[in-house]
Amino acid sequence: MKIAINGLFLQYPATGTGQYSLHLLEALAARDDGHSYNVFVDPGSFRPAGLGEGVTFREAASWPPAGAPRKLLAEQVGFPGDCRRLGAQVAHVPYFAPPLVSPCPVVTTVHDLITLLFPEYGASTAVRAYNALVSAAARRADAIIADSQHSARDIVRLLGVPEGRVRVVYLAAEPRFRPAERQEDLDGVRQRYGLPERFIFYIGGLNRHKNLGVLLQAFAAVRHQLPCAYTLAIAGRAQGGNPAVFPDLRQQARDLGLSVSEEDGNGHAGDAPCDVRFLRFVPEEDKPLLYGAADLFVFPSLYEGFGLPPLEAMACGTPVVCSNAASLPEIVGDGGLL
Repeated sequence: MKIAINGLFLQYPATGTGQYSLHLLEALAARDDGHSYNVFVDPGSFRPAGLGEGVTFREAASWPPAGAPRKLLAEQVGFPGDCRRLGAQVAHVPYFAPPLVSPCPVVTTVHDLITLLFPEYGASTAVRAYNALVSAAARRADAIIADSQHSARDIVRLLGVPEGRVRVVYLAAEPRFRPAERQEDLDGVRQRYGLPERFIFYIGGLNRHKNLGVLLQAFAAVRHQLPCAYTLAIAGRAQGGNPAVFPDLRQQARDLGLSVSEEDGNGHAGDAPCDVRFLRFVPEEDKPLLYGAADLFVFPSLYEGFGLPPLEAMACGTPVVCSNAASLPEIVGDGGLL
């Protein structure tokens, strides 16, 4: 079959959708199944190498020039136009934005429905209109991939999609997430990030639904009952300035009487002892070591379509505490404390 794939998020490899798109292509290429996978990308954007002859990257000829509605036009006009010119037999959009009208059957992956479940994410008229459009398009898709049974139930309930059109395909931690082989590697990552020997770790989004305010409250309540001094290390960056979506976690920590670190010019924290250390962006190569160096990984999120970080932490041999919410009990099972 000749299959077209929307590769828009390959140019954002640090995002969840970017990682999903990249590893999906790697896995499809490894199958060597005789299908032709044609990935439409922006001119000059990132293109992973070494995927083999089955995966072809094509410049998206129909995508509009830069501007505010560019993403919308690329999804709804540009990508279907490219599918038509290619003569594609199937189109796959690896995130929640399938085209409303397509020249061929459409498969879309809906990782979660956070923008529909949490009102603060749809506050503006433009966002509400976009959500309505992609919801209508998803209802018309020939098949929907969900990351978990919980997400599949949400898709059926909130979008009104028949159960038979939704398939669950679980995600997995990459093989690089495993216990560290050398103690000096763990010592080195602590030193790079100014972390003490004993610390509690979180990595992920800083959005309100990640529930980090409750994590700060819990840490403030129990830190003096712990057998020794611990630092709470929070890694991640706010992807916007809207306080309704991205609360001021530093100020919340200070209001709880917790001392907070400040990053240096490179985005890393200093060495002064503190209760809470914000690490901002963490490169992919450091993540397994930070998981492995931590005494405990905590993930208090109120909603996840899947929730990879707890799985990654467990793969590194780190104890996990996470919320008993949404898909997390399904993914973590009895491997962590819910």
